[in-house]
Amino acid sequence: MNLPEGILLFTSGILAGMINSVAGGGTLVTFPALLWAGNSPIIANATNTVGLVPGAWSSLWGYRDELKDTPRKFLILLAPSLVGGIIGAVLLKHTPDKVFASLVPYLILFATVLFMLQEPVQRWLKTSDASHHPVTARWIAWTGFYQFFVAVYGGYFGAGIGILMLAALGVMGLSNIHQMNGLKNLFGSSVNAIAALYFIYAGLVTWPSALLIMAGAIIGGYGAAGLARRLGQKFVRRCVIIIGLAMTVSLLIKH
Repeated sequence: MNLPEGILLFTSGILAGMINSVAGGGTLVTFPALLWAGNSPIIANATNTVGLVPGAWSSLWGYRDELKDTPRKFLILLAPSLVGGIIGAVLLKHTPDKVFASLVPYLILFATVLFMLQEPVQRWLKTSDASHHPVTARWIAWTGFYQFFVAVYGGYFGAGIGILMLAALGVMGLSNIHQMNGLKNLFGSSVNAIAALYFIYAGLVTWPSALLIMAGAIIGGYGAAGLARRLGQKFVRRCVIIIGLAMTVSLLIKH
């Protein structure tokens, strides 16, 4: 890794930290940066997951009060999150480089579309409180089944899983958006953490790149979040969408 590539990765980490503090979607900045820095798609994906784990857990800490008041039955979804996350990571490890490279443009496009749907879905999430719903075997089966497949996708690629989880929590009846965000961060952080541990074990992580992204994300999340808020959520969201679409087109042309 040369100096310009290091600067690119560190800057992408700062931008991801800023973006995640107000809108989410930082992966759509750091993952392309890792590709541009010369990493193979699989190494870039694994390194990106590891690089953004600290930021995800710090965000989870910010929702600790909301999680205290969340009905405990929702924590049942933690198990399929962990199992699905590790399976997704293993699938990535055993995907041929050429196959994953051909999938990357469509994965980025899918994640960008999910990001575009985030605001409409959040407006729709106005269902009745599920805190008094009985925890039946059928309820556990359906929600666990859905969460498992979301987690498999999360361990495999990861971008956009937050909106998939929010939609599920809304369908299940939870209406407090802060509790929903807390649970989303809990499950998403768990998926990322278990996948990151496997990627480290499998030797898929480029540590200099991961550490640069970590450092940048910490600075962006805490030091530059104020700038991101002044720019406004809509402006930040539009920038992320443009980056995602531009990266999709660029990779489709390349491949």
